[in-house]
Amino acid sequence: MAHDKASVRKVLDKAKAEGRTALTAPEGKLVCDAYGISVPQEGLAGSAADAAKLAQGMGFPVVMKIVSPDILHKTEAGGVVVGVRSAAEAEKAYDAIVANARKYKGDARIAGVQVQQMLLGGQEVIVGAVTDQSFGKLVAFGMGGVLVEVLKDITFRLAPTGKEEALSMLDSIKAGEILKGVRGAEAVSREALAGLIRSVSELVSDFPEIAEMDLNPVFATKSGATAADVRIVMDWNPPLQRYRPSQDEIVRQMNRIMRPDAVAVIGASSEDGKIGNSVMKNLINGGYAGKIYPIHPKSPEIMGRKAYKSVKEVPGEIDVAVFAIPAKFVAQALVECGEKQIPGAVLIPSGFAETGNVEGQKEIQEIGRKYNIRLMGPNIYGYYYTPKNLCATFCTPYDYKGKAALSSQSGGIGMAIIGFSRSAKMGVSAIVGLGNKSDLDEDDLLTFFEQDDNTEVIAMHCEDLKDGRSFAEVAKRVSRKKPVIVLKAGRTALGARAASSHTGALAGNDKIYDDVLRQSGVIRAPGLRDMLDYARALQKLPTPKGENVVIITGAGGSGVLLSDACVDNGLSLMRMPPDLDQAFRKFIPPFGAAGNPVDITGGEPPTTYKNTIKLGLEDERIHALVLGYWHTIITPPMVFARLVVEVVEEMKAKGITKPIVASLAGDVQVEEAAEHLYDHGIPAYAYSTEIPVAVLGAKYKWARGAGLVR
Repeated sequence: MAHDKASVRKVLDKAKAEGRTALTAPEGKLVCDAYGISVPQEGLAGSAADAAKLAQGMGFPVVMKIVSPDILHKTEAGGVVVGVRSAAEAEKAYDAIVANARKYKGDARIAGVQVQQMLLGGQEVIVGAVTDQSFGKLVAFGMGGVLVEVLKDITFRLAPTGKEEALSMLDSIKAGEILKGVRGAEAVSREALAGLIRSVSELVSDFPEIAEMDLNPVFATKSGATAADVRIVMDWNPPLQRYRPSQDEIVRQMNRIMRPDAVAVIGASSEDGKIGNSVMKNLINGGYAGKIYPIHPKSPEIMGRKAYKSVKEVPGEIDVAVFAIPAKFVAQALVECGEKQIPGAVLIPSGFAETGNVEGQKEIQEIGRKYNIRLMGPNIYGYYYTPKNLCATFCTPYDYKGKAALSSQSGGIGMAIIGFSRSAKMGVSAIVGLGNKSDLDEDDLLTFFEQDDNTEVIAMHCEDLKDGRSFAEVAKRVSRKKPVIVLKAGRTALGARAASSHTGALAGNDKIYDDVLRQSGVIRAPGLRDMLDYARALQKLPTPKGENVVIITGAGGSGVLLSDACVDNGLSLMRMPPDLDQAFRKFIPPFGAAGNPVDITGGEPPTTYKNTIKLGLEDERIHALVLGYWHTIITPPMVFARLVVEVVEEMKAKGITKPIVASLAGDVQVEEAAEHLYDHGIPAYAYSTEIPVAVLGAKYKWARGAGLVR
């Protein structure tokens, strides 16, 4: 639908010329009309007599509201009267509204009183928009009227939004079922609501100066959706968009940084305990086969390699420079890197924005932009890229190669990632520290890992996203190919800024992150261990071909907990068909339980586990298995582990692969059994029914988002 942008521009220009940051209700109506947003019949009364005449013309009942550029929250000012049913009441309401407004704000400019057709019936919802510091323009939808403040049941999407995303918002709120009609109430028009959401999202995208917008309440009925009240707040100095290189340029530079053929270590040292010494040792001892150039102002040689006073003296090309010098020397060395045309700088030193040295960080950012150097950090532990045996960090060399790429904004979390990965023998392709993110952000890493054949799963810890919109756009593309897992820190903190609209006040920072990450196909990890478990397991689990999950367990209690976990993680427990139920019953004792979970009981020999698991893999109607093992003398832990591996390998030889996870309950021997299963590609966990199901749930979330399971 074509929008009348010229009419909107005229309204906004007038408000700007008058120095106002909010539109009046009549102006809001003009804006809505220009974008096809339905609003009630209304008029502006300049006197009590005018109010009575307007009300009679449109028919009672009516709503009357103060119109003042200086009074944004009309209800607080006593500037709203609802349900006016006669000319006499209209005159009385006019006088009361104006008097209340004068009392509320004596110097307020009063344009008059808006007389508006009162909408009767329909479900009250809110449609709005906010401007987020990271994600930019967002459109919002939730239950309206007083419920919006009580329930805070609201969802967000990046603006502008398409039809499918707009429709998805109607189902993303807790009260979504109400819109479909409950207890005899009529369902609302989903098409009308989705169209309204899209119009608002397009409006705020077309006019960046619209900072916040509320349509509250919107009365939704089976035939349409009409906004009873419009509130539009302006920001005449919207933030500038962050500079973003092209995708091709990001890939070209990131490939040289992550897969360098030559590395310079600025601040290389022969002295134990120095960061420059640790970086040199790790590069050499880690097996990096590329050229290593130590940079030191005085030493002619470091660790058997010729040292240079400056990168400018190095005879060949350098792909990346690792900085291991104090913060005060970084800027000058970075200029020399620019003059040498080095595409990447890894800034390990602290002492920048994290300590209050904002100007120092701004200086290196400007140098990076001037010379087209991508900056990793500062204030980081460095990075690893295992396919090149690259350990450009002061931490320990990494010795387990695999397909998971991990990053962290925090150094401490980075240490935990490294420690867990080594302890769990989780193969990684890369571990990257991002620190202050003066330049390189998570979206740059995603762009690299997207085209990196050595990476199949990407897991990221972040405290913020410098450019959330760019991240969301890249993540949406990448997540259709590879799982993207995000641990967002600060989950419980709400946005601290003051807001002029209901939508703005409800835009808790974490709620926005949650909705936008889901919209982008990202798997959100609730905690650090969850992120690590997801990253470890998802690279091993095959992609499911359907939603039917079956639990096979040796203990009824375990089966109940596993069932609960399936529900919690959005997994669909298969309703067992009669023929399949009978097939399982052939292998379990009469006092066992078929159905789902399949309870084989604890006293069964290994063959019972083997036969039921084999049946679960062979039947095409079953798409994933959750195994619950209970430690018994008849089937010891390692016997169970070996038979599961045997059955899985047998089925794999026949071309049958399905995701399988296992929960092992028992004495300490179950730890060895779980490790054996994991070593053979089956995510297994001792003493937990929650973790195995959570990792399976994460695999399903990715598969659904990528369109592989419907």
